[in-house]
Amino acid sequence: MEKILRIDNVSGHDAFYHQENLHPLVSIINFEGTAPEVYASKMSFGFYAVYLKDVRCGDIKYGRATYDYQDRTLVFVAPGQVINVSIDQDYKPQGFALLFHPDLLSGTPLGRHIHDYSFFAYESKEALHLSEKERKIVLDCFSKIRYELEQGTDKHSKTLIAANIELFLNYCVRFYDRQFITRNNVNRSNIEKFENLLKEYFHSDKPQTIGLPAVTYCATQLHLSPNYFGDMVKKETGKTAIEYIQLKVMNLAKERILDTSKSISEIAYELGFKYPQHFTRTFKKNTGYSPNEYRSLN
Repeated sequence: MEKILRIDNVSGHDAFYHQENLHPLVSIINFEGTAPEVYASKMSFGFYAVYLKDVRCGDIKYGRATYDYQDRTLVFVAPGQVINVSIDQDYKPQGFALLFHPDLLSGTPLGRHIHDYSFFAYESKEALHLSEKERKIVLDCFSKIRYELEQGTDKHSKTLIAANIELFLNYCVRFYDRQFITRNNVNRSNIEKFENLLKEYFHSDKPQTIGLPAVTYCATQLHLSPNYFGDMVKKETGKTAIEYIQLKVMNLAKERILDTSKSISEIAYELGFKYPQHFTRTFKKNTGYSPNEYRSLN
């Protein structure tokens, strides 16, 4: 098995690129003129990392899929995530990086909702592509964090650094919203594929053998990460992926309940419910009627 290079702390990452470490829990790196200590093909970090790629300089991959990046692209890496880096001896990184350890966020507002930034779990073909104006905003945020690091540590440092990281991440939320809009055609195509996937699913024996379609299953079939898939569905339809799937199931249930040749239990099992009682509760929650009440009304 190919060895994974693990870097557990921010100072270790700074040393890897021969950078001065100004704070053990957070760093801003300018990669110009740097080179890595060794040439690893698989890496995993114990901290959050955000790379601003100014040029194509080595292919970053999650799994077997190349990350979709070009000039002015942000790549997000969560703690514990394994990335494949296809680089050689001529590798000359260019761009910037923000690195911050989860311990930095302890007791801060950002620490309480860092997991809300779902793009840290995005995968292949899901990077954030920046306009030149957006790139300048990103670099301005990095500059503010770097300024705080250069002042030395005092009682205000942690609060200000965490607040500036949160500001940067909130800008990324805005930029991703813009990207979902500008890539509307691609996203609509994925929604159509999602619709077809659900249609084929319920016309097969999968509900009986696998159960109700899960968000992770649907995302995998569409070659998207669950987080990106969920965010895309929410942006395009106004519903979460779970709500969208449940709506599809309930619409099918309404049609099948009208077929009085089948019992409610048979319909529940056909749709992928493990227990008829679960189907009855879910149907009543969504329609206001039990399956039998709905059948009698029609």
